[in-house]
Amino acid sequence: MNKFSRVQQWQTFARQWLLYDCKWQDPFDSGHLIAGYLQGKYKPVYHTDPEKEYGDIVVCINTKDVSMPVGEWRWRMYDHHSVYRKGQTWASAWDLHQRDPTIIMYKAVYKALSSTEKYGKRRTEMARCYLYPDENIPPHIKENICDQIRQVNPIFKKLEDFDKKEAEKFPKIIDYPDDFTVKSKA
Repeated sequence: MNKFSRVQQWQTFARQWLLYDCKWQDPFDSGHLIAGYLQGKYKPVYHTDPEKEYGDIVVCINTKDVSMPVGEWRWRMYDHHSVYRKGQTWASAWDLHQRDPTIIMYKAVYKALSSTEKYGKRRTEMARCYLYPDENIPPHIKENICDQIRQVNPIFKKLEDFDKKEAEKFPKIIDYPDDFTVKSKA
């Protein structure tokens, strides 16, 4: 076996530390993507054998900036039961997100891992998912990160992010005359 195929084999079986930026991403679509990496579904040696673990370690940043589809912040409800009689409580997504900015992403990934619950692997796979509300990652974790997961939704630039050259180069629909004014409807 030559050197290159040996290294390729090591990378296949080794756990990789992956970075995922949750900024402006749908937590439910991102949860399924992250769950696939935690289970090791993207590796060529993946098998559904419950005794084998091939999953990688995923570090999620900017969880405070997740974005849900229209109206989901208002009507999506999460329940919690304290195990006592009449101990079930409900909280909306925005209320939970204000208390803990990582909880929405945690719950989305946890639900996406429900297929591994029957084997008792969901908690061990969730233990390999690190969630941070902003870009501040501890240095001992940052030095291990070796790759990045591509985001589900594209990130668009704000108008303030374009420089003058790009703005002038952008095709115009209409050139207004210099003496153009807008009439008010007052």
